[in-house]
Amino acid sequence: MKKILVMMLVCLLPLAACAGSADRKKSAAKAKTTTVAKKSSKKTAATAGNGSFIVISKKDLNLRVYGKQGGDTVLLAQFPACLSKNKGNKQRKGDMKTPESPAGKPFKITAIQDASTWTHDFKDGRGSIKAYGHWFLRLLTPGHSGIGIHGSTNNENSVPGRASEGCIRLRDADIITLKQKYAYVGMPVYIKAENQGLYPWETRVKKQ
Repeated sequence: MKKILVMMLVCLLPLAACAGSADRKKSAAKAKTTTVAKKSSKKTAATAGNGSFIVISKKDLNLRVYGKQGGDTVLLAQFPACLSKNKGNKQRKGDMKTPESPAGKPFKITAIQDASTWTHDFKDGRGSIKAYGHWFLRLLTPGHSGIGIHGSTNNENSVPGRASEGCIRLRDADIITLKQKYAYVGMPVYIKAENQGLYPWETRVKKQ
């Protein structure tokens, strides 16, 4: 009887080992699948906005957001904008001009900052007042610093128009929409030269 029991145990041990091994393989496979799924979702989220970009027109006083849909470029949004008080391409600090991006070389959004408490003194007798809306989309504009796209708290009547010190102003509600729905760090931003009309490809753009 003892011999029979020993023989049964000997036979069952490999099966238990195989079952344990199979369970471990299943667990490992499940963990790997979960990891891949997480990586995949992160990749999708990270690349979701990479096809969209901004075009700012000094001539038309607007900011347009374009994106890719299939093989087409589509217009995603358009907002009225206020550009610099003085016309022309920015040359130096304090010249009250908005920089223009070189042909084919867009500026880039380098940071999206909460500007809801930021103040500025426009030297118009109002003192230091809130002036940037809720968000400041900081631009990398080689040769110049402090340029960005922001709101127009206490200056909304300047949008659209020519009244800024060099930045691009939107209405407060519009800067919130731009930030929440479209803007991302690294987003290309084209700022056209004075009196430059639509890019040739813009005439063929479809509205979403």
